[in-house]
Amino acid sequence: MTSSALTRPGERDRLSSKITELDWRLIGLLCIVAGIGTAMLYSIAGGHWQPWAIKHLIRFAALLVAMVGLALVHPKWWFRTAYPLYGVLLILVLMIEFTPLGYEPAGAGAKNWLNLGFTRIQPAEFMKLGLVLALARWYHSHTAQEARWSWKLIFPAGMIGVPFLLIAKQPDLGSAMVLGLTGAAVMVVAGLSWRIIAAGIAAAVAVIPPFVMFVMHDYQRNRVLTFLNPEADPSGTGYNIIQSKIALGSGGLLGKGYGLGSQSQLEFLPERHTDFIFSTVSEEFGFLGSFFTLACYVGIILIALRIASLAHSHFGRIAAAGMTAFFALFVLINGAMVMGLAPVVGVPMPLLSYGGSSMMTVMIGFGLVLSTRVHRYAELPKGGYGLI
Repeated sequence: MTSSALTRPGERDRLSSKITELDWRLIGLLCIVAGIGTAMLYSIAGGHWQPWAIKHLIRFAALLVAMVGLALVHPKWWFRTAYPLYGVLLILVLMIEFTPLGYEPAGAGAKNWLNLGFTRIQPAEFMKLGLVLALARWYHSHTAQEARWSWKLIFPAGMIGVPFLLIAKQPDLGSAMVLGLTGAAVMVVAGLSWRIIAAGIAAAVAVIPPFVMFVMHDYQRNRVLTFLNPEADPSGTGYNIIQSKIALGSGGLLGKGYGLGSQSQLEFLPERHTDFIFSTVSEEFGFLGSFFTLACYVGIILIALRIASLAHSHFGRIAAAGMTAFFALFVLINGAMVMGLAPVVGVPMPLLSYGGSSMMTVMIGFGLVLSTRVHRYAELPKGGYGLI
C-alpha cells in the first residue's frame, strides 16, 4: 500500500491539498460581514470612502490573506508558541501600567494603548488570543478529572485572573469582561464541574452590587445606572442608548434606505462608525437587514464550533472553541449594548465596526480555527516541545 493511501484528508503537505481543506463557507461569511461593514462606513461618511470605508476594506483584504496563511500553519506551531505568546502579551499589558509607554487616547477614559515608537497597539485585544492558546495548551496536557475539579485549576484561574485585573485597572472594563468570560468559556468547554460553575455564577451575582458601588469609577457607575434608566438623563449619560434605540426602531421592517438614515447621517447617533454601527444597519436596512447580519454571525459561530468538534487533538478542540467563544461574546455584548440590554462598555461588533486591533484579533483567531479544520487529524503529544 502506498504512503498516499495511508494519508487521511487534511494530513497532506502539498499547498494545493491544504487550500482545498479550508472551509470556504466560513471565509465567505466573514467576507460578507466585512463587506456590510465597509458599505455602512461608506454610507455614514456621506457616500465617501474616506475616512473609514477604504481603510476598513484594505485592512480586511490584507488580514484575509494573512488568515489563509495562518490556516496553513500546522497546529504544533500554535502549540509551541502558546506559553511564550501569553508571556509576551502579559508583559505588554504590564508595560501600560508601569512604564511611560502606556497612554490614554483622547476621550477614551482608559489608559489602554501602548506606544512602541514604530507602532501603537492595544495589548488587551491580543491578550484574548494569548489566553485562549495558553489555556488550550494547559488543558491539552492534563486529564479530564483535573479539568473537572482539582487544585491544579489554580493555574488556569491565575492565567485568567492576572490579565483580567490588570486590564480592569486601566480601566477597560469592556475588554476585561470579554477576557474573563472567554477564559470562563474555555474552562467550561474543557469540562469544569457544574458545581463549580454554579458556585462561580452565584459568587459573581453577589459581588456585582458592591463592585458597582465601591470599586467602579464614577463614569463607569453612571453607565450602569444609565443602562437601568436611560430616560433619567436623556441629554446626558442616557443620550447614547436613547439615540441607538431610536435608530433601531425607526428602520421598521425594510429600513429607510441606504444612505438615508437620519440618526447616523445627521450625527445624532454617537460612535456610529464603531460601537453603534449595528444601529446604523438597522436604521437603513430595517429588521430584515439586521436579521440577515445576525444570521451571518450565527452561521460563522456554528461553522466554527463544528470545526472545533471535529479536531482530533484536545488542544485543537479547545483552542478553536475558545476563539469562537470570544467572537461570539463580541457579537452578544455589542448587540445587547446597542439594544439597551447591557451597559455601554465599548465592545465593537466584529468586522462590522471600524478598528484595526479588533479586526486583527478576530482574523488571527479564525486563522487558528481554519488551521484546526485543515489539520483536523493532527495529533499532538501531551506536554513538552517534542513535536515532529
